Amino acid sequence: MILITGATGFLGAQLTKQLLAHESKVRCIKRASSVIPEILKPLHNQIDWVDADILDIADLTDAFEGITHVYHCAAYVSLNNYNEKEMMAINVDGTANIVNVCLSFGITKLLHVSSIAALGQVKPGETITENHYWDAYDKNGAYAISKYRAEMEVWRGVEEGLKVVIVNPSLIIGAGIGKQGSGKIFETVKKGLNYYTSGGTGLVDVEDVAELMIKLMKHEVVNERFILNAENYSFKRLFTETAIALNLKAPEKELKEWQAKLFWRLGHLLRILKIKIPVVSKDLLKAAFQTQQYSNQKVSTLFSYQFTSVKSSITKSVNGIKSF
Repeated sequence: MILITGATGFLGAQLTKQLLAHESKVRCIKRASSVIPEILKPLHNQIDWVDADILDIADLTDAFEGITHVYHCAAYVSLNNYNEKEMMAINVDGTANIVNVCLSFGITKLLHVSSIAALGQVKPGETITENHYWDAYDKNGAYAISKYRAEMEVWRGVEEGLKVVIVNPSLIIGAGIGKQGSGKIFETVKKGLNYYTSGGTGLVDVEDVAELMIKLMKHEVVNERFILNAENYSFKRLFTETAIALNLKAPEKELKEWQAKLFWRLGHLLRILKIKIPVVSKDLLKAAFQTQQYSNQKVSTLFSYQFTSVKSSITKSVNGIKSF
């Protein structure tokens, strides 16, 4: 049987749905407080839900009985360093526990969902591939460090005999995105956005990520990593196409980095004075002005795969939030 961690999340739910088009039953780990996504409710007879904490080895040991393949999607995603403790626990310690239990149960194959954040940074104009590895902690935020350390736990598992595949998705968008995670981008534009920043990143559709994960699990390839990225977008282009899809005015003013830093310092002062305002972290501020480009050549070549266009994914994302 197949086990999925993080099945109640955006990606995990889509993966579970796609798997059940081919599998009669799967087992999904969730927290006791987690809400089952709407797209999985019609499939409840095919899902063996198990309440388990990935930080609890006893919980995992019970959940792994009869399991042969594992998709590890569970993670704590945040660009706020205030959440560093939670990210290190869930992303690093939780992954270490998954690896250890996989080893003890002789799991046939583990597919670990990492992130482009674990690939490090390159000079402007250079494209990041699977061969890039970062070399300095001080250049990366807490989330990136936690995903990098999680990958190190997976590679440690490889050294101990575990067969794995790691995927590094870029920013995941698409149908069912909701208001959290990357969905906050679309919510922000929906509420009205006058400014854009000079940065940019890669984007990919959630359905493509899930489909490629299944293909990689079934394929004979092991102990390799794959970037899953449809296109590289500037934030200006992302905000503009999102605004157009929402029938709103696109942001026309560029927010300069020095202005953003000034606003951040002012916000920091106000929070010290206990005046409540939205928290903007240094990591988020840095990402807004940073441009990184990612190659999808390795996975595209392996499967002759054609990714969904980002414009189409934006439309699907927007359609999902229009009713909120």
